[in-house]
Amino acid sequence: MRFLILTAVAVLILGGVAYFEYRTPVYGTGEFSGVSLNIEYALTKETRERGLSDRGEMPANSAMLFVFPAADRHGFWMKDMLFSIDIFWFDDQGQVIWITEDVSPATYPSVFYPPKPVHYVLEAPAGFATSHNIDIGAQLHLQSWPIVSE
Repeated sequence: MRFLILTAVAVLILGGVAYFEYRTPVYGTGEFSGVSLNIEYALTKETRERGLSDRGEMPANSAMLFVFPAADRHGFWMKDMLFSIDIFWFDDQGQVIWITEDVSPATYPSVFYPPKPVHYVLEAPAGFATSHNIDIGAQLHLQSWPIVSE
């Protein structure tokens, strides 16, 4: 009986931790082409799928960094998006390998892809690349690059 109670408690605790991690956004800061950024990390399958959907806006100097467990040509679309964005694809060293600028919600259901596999994708407000002169080869600096294994 004691074993069953301990097992039930462990399941509840692990379930609570999983729920907390799923529901609680993870934030950090970074520097991108001389601009300080507030970054929200999309680290789980659920947060990557939801992305910035159904949000009214994105504050200036804010972005969402999608972290994938494996490098691939991850596609992005504008399903349920309410504002336009710039999309940056990065190599494993944090260097921009591709940019798609001013992607409008009206482009849905089109899907946008990088030219080669990546682990990291950053979404920033539309016009960010132009206003900060960001081009292919620009570096995103983070204290540490997150890794996910799911």
